[in-house]
Amino acid sequence: MSTSSFLALAQAGTPVEVASGSNAFLEGLKAALGEHLPEWALWLGAAGAGVAIVMGLISVVAMFCVWLERKVAGHIQCRYGPMYTGWHGWLQSIADGVKLLLKEDMIPRDADRALFMLAPGLVLAAIVAAMTAFPLAPGVFFADLDLGVFFVIAMSSMTTIGVVMAGWASNSKWTVYGAMREAAQVVAYEIPLGVSLLVPVMVAGTMNLNEASAAQSDYLGMGWFLFKNPFMIPAFVLFFVAALAETKRAPFDLPEAESELVAGFMTEYSGIRWSFFFMEEYAAMFLMSAVAAVFFLGGFESPLTHFVGQAFGTELFVQGANGATELNLQALPYQAVAGLTLLVKTFAGIFLMMWLRWTLPRIRVDQVMTMGYKYLTPLALVCAVGAALWEAGKQALLG
Repeated sequence: MSTSSFLALAQAGTPVEVASGSNAFLEGLKAALGEHLPEWALWLGAAGAGVAIVMGLISVVAMFCVWLERKVAGHIQCRYGPMYTGWHGWLQSIADGVKLLLKEDMIPRDADRALFMLAPGLVLAAIVAAMTAFPLAPGVFFADLDLGVFFVIAMSSMTTIGVVMAGWASNSKWTVYGAMREAAQVVAYEIPLGVSLLVPVMVAGTMNLNEASAAQSDYLGMGWFLFKNPFMIPAFVLFFVAALAETKRAPFDLPEAESELVAGFMTEYSGIRWSFFFMEEYAAMFLMSAVAAVFFLGGFESPLTHFVGQAFGTELFVQGANGATELNLQALPYQAVAGLTLLVKTFAGIFLMMWLRWTLPRIRVDQVMTMGYKYLTPLALVCAVGAALWEAGKQALLG
């Protein structure tokens, strides 16, 4: 639907029903190709397009984060970081990617060849699956899941299977040590990570990522969950610390501790397979920061997003008088500003993770386990119970 026809329908009082963003793309394919292709082929094509787009996004995010981390590390250490390959070194990541593509892909003689080759792909596939449930803008997503955040956390945890597989298949004591550290670390910190997320989920009343973001649109776009419950700020801190451990970032980078385990579970990998693990790490950082942005920091909502939405409208897909799902071009400014808002919040979290890496020393294995089981898990449970009692009391008093 064009902007003029959308406005004409609105002015004439014709009801314009909001279309489901999860079905709009598929309905468009059906309208264009439905007479020529069976429905299963349309679904397969839509899924393939979604995976290709997510893979492209992960590649771009990984290359940008590598460049950003080098610049952050350089400035923290009173250096400049990359400067010569492109303006301020912004082509350095592309050059490194080409180098990795051209390097020899070596497999150790005593390694389990099948598992060794499968592990990097499994790690990357798990993070791609997690990314497919995340919205790019309000109503623009590949899969609109009612259990969205549960799916994201579950899929991101599946990367541990690939890490353990890589460590075991390499047939090296250093890789096995790194893989076992990763498994123990994820088990210890998955509990406080999930329990701390219960606090914003209880406030939002949903696990759907789009609905959770939309629930924070009051107070001119500043009705963030972070300010709606006294247990929310402690839960946010607990979530962020657990996310550092989940993504193997310092001071929890024990699975790949260079001074102890050479390169941890990645020691025997080279070339493009080695790069898959780094792509997964930066994609996991992006994913955890984005989850924190959606469930604690307002998601797509901000004062600017609020005013742009008031001026241009918010719904990208609408149903016109003939019942067909059509594109409302007038809402594109709102969608762009909302997507950029979430991106800024997400990269703020990524920057904090990088800052901590170059500030804090690595802690010991026993300290990591003690922090997870003895401190973070009980505190997360206290936050969850306290938030539940607070919400129940608020409902009883306010109705």
